[in-house]
Amino acid sequence: MNETYRYALIILFCSAVGLIAVLANRLTERIKVPVALLVLVGAAVAVHAVPAVQPLSEPTVERVITIALVLVLFDGGMHIGPSRFRAAAVPILSVGVLGTGLVAAGAALLLHYACGLGWYVAVLVATAVAPTDPAVVFSVLGKREISGRSSTILEGESGTNDPVGISLMGGLIAAGGLSAAGFVTVGTQFALQMVIGTAVGVVGGRILMVFMRRVALPSEGLYSLRTLASCLMLYGLATLAHGSGFLAVFVAGIVIGDGRAPYKPEIKRFHAALAGLAEIVAFAVLGLTVDLGVIAHPDVWIPGLVLGVGLTVLIRPLAVSACLVRVRLERNERAFILFAGLKGAVPILLGEFLRAAHIADAERLYGIVVVVVVFSVLVQGSSVPGVARLLRLPMRTVETQPWQIGVRLADEPQGVHRFSVARGSAAQGCTVEGLGDRVGDIWVSIVVRPTGLVPVRGDTELQAGDEVVVLADPELHDTLAELFGRA
Repeated sequence: MNETYRYALIILFCSAVGLIAVLANRLTERIKVPVALLVLVGAAVAVHAVPAVQPLSEPTVERVITIALVLVLFDGGMHIGPSRFRAAAVPILSVGVLGTGLVAAGAALLLHYACGLGWYVAVLVATAVAPTDPAVVFSVLGKREISGRSSTILEGESGTNDPVGISLMGGLIAAGGLSAAGFVTVGTQFALQMVIGTAVGVVGGRILMVFMRRVALPSEGLYSLRTLASCLMLYGLATLAHGSGFLAVFVAGIVIGDGRAPYKPEIKRFHAALAGLAEIVAFAVLGLTVDLGVIAHPDVWIPGLVLGVGLTVLIRPLAVSACLVRVRLERNERAFILFAGLKGAVPILLGEFLRAAHIADAERLYGIVVVVVVFSVLVQGSSVPGVARLLRLPMRTVETQPWQIGVRLADEPQGVHRFSVARGSAAQGCTVEGLGDRVGDIWVSIVVRPTGLVPVRGDTELQAGDEVVVLADPELHDTLAELFGRA
């Protein structure tokens, strides 16, 4: 077989795997197993059973996962946006930073006393399994979307604790052991990375927002590519400045999340698709690094199961509860946050760091991390829908909307406001004419309900979940936001 046919075979195989992974999302709606686990297990089985499938080198794995994680974090930041972040900033930062440290500490205690691992090794493995991945939670919920702050906290926690976990792991590996001097070094390096990463993200995000709004490009497709290039540039700048590049792109995504810019909906869809592809690629690449023979050893899967169960039923609930003591949340929302700390690609990437650093017995430690992730995704992940129903979390079914109606304008429209009618808000049950009586001179131009477009008349009554486009003076935005927001 010549090189052309060999390359064509590789492309055919990769595209087939990608197509299967995309179609597997329909399967997860029925069996409630996240597609990430199917991809991970499928890749692990393939590399074990098919001689032609070989794992990638450690540097290549780290580079691929780094790019994938940058794309996922940037999209996650844009999805949260500044308004949602401000509403849940305290619990996000508390759980994402302090909670990650408490979870790692609790996991290290369990690994040392219950599994017999040395303190340094226990801390390394515990740090690896501390970060979470909300994408796994939301993938098994399918078309159901959780209302309230719990979903924002889970998304924000993951966007924060991924950079935290990566920074801590880098510092611990560089320290080479546990000592007072080592803790000072790790703490200093961690603080520096967080501060620089945040600063680059805030400043870079604001500059990017100005860039997106004021610099026109000759083609629609270039706008999304510009944002992608800027996102990768922010990662590089923050990393070269000895900051957390991952935190920088997450913060930058938050900064531009709610901002208005040309082709902003198309940009957000582009990055959402890239993030979905990155998630699939990350688990496929990491699956190729899994040695099923190592995982089958009792000294690997038993500590992995012990740690997985301990994290689920004891360590995370206690750690996160301590972080949320003074946060006002509904009891069912709080319980769901304590349960839904699922693991994803980042813990396996951190386990790969241990192998790349040639830590003693790294293969066994990597296997333990993989077992924890598989347990979390399979057992916790498949239980998420049932737990959500048991807790009676407020959820709504979000149907796909493949058809769009709209207009394109050469200049930015002034005084156009788009709101969603929150359940319990003053706008719920109010007529279109009544809105004008409350606020003043406004024009409700479009009302979209899950069933479709609603004719707009004076007596049209707004319902929870309606998407409403209002033409009004820009100064009325805060008044309207309060009217449509949750009471």
